Amino acid sequence: MAKSNKKIDVNRRKFLLAATSATGAVGVCALGVPFVSSMSPSEKAKAAGAPVEYDVTQVSNGELKTAEWRGQPVWILNRTKKMLSSLDDKEILTDPDSKSPQQPQNCQNATRSIKPNLLVMVGICTHLGCSPTPKLKDGGDMGNNWEGGFFCPCHGSKFDLAGRVYKGSPAPTNLVIPPYRYSDDKTIIIGESESEKG
Repeated sequence: MAKSNKKIDVNRRKFLLAATSATGAVGVCALGVPFVSSMSPSEKAKAAGAPVEYDVTQVSNGELKTAEWRGQPVWILNRTKKMLSSLDDKEILTDPDSKSPQQPQNCQNATRSIKPNLLVMVGICTHLGCSPTPKLKDGGDMGNNWEGGFFCPCHGSKFDLAGRVYKGSPAPTNLVIPPYRYSDDKTIIIGESESEKG
């Protein structure tokens, strides 16, 4: 067998090895992207209950916005000082201290919220599942004694600005406060409580 006297080009061999390795790495990354993105929850999974992020800086003082979690409307209300002062009238409420468990532990307080001004609440009446109408301003078509809240036109249930039900309303309990937490000063995560944060 004859030996070849060809000189091996070491630099060329190193270049080809590096180019092949780089091409292989790009290929692995390209194949990995679909697998990684398939691990994030789909829109269907989000609707089924995956946590939802919401930027609360979008909600101006005195304004109500709606997010969606588990196919339900979740209201975010940025209450003014005047709105907060209206929460003191407990005589007109069925469960003023929210003894029935319609809120997570970190919202078992007078404002039914983590931060007093920001109310996060499921916008579904606890009577028959209708959606109450926000009547945030005092007086108006709700009468002179109305200090703002929510009114369910289907059967006449009334709720204050903390979602607590008025005495004499068909709704048996206060509106539900979903589990939620703050991931930072401006973002809430609806569907996760403080104890679930990773």
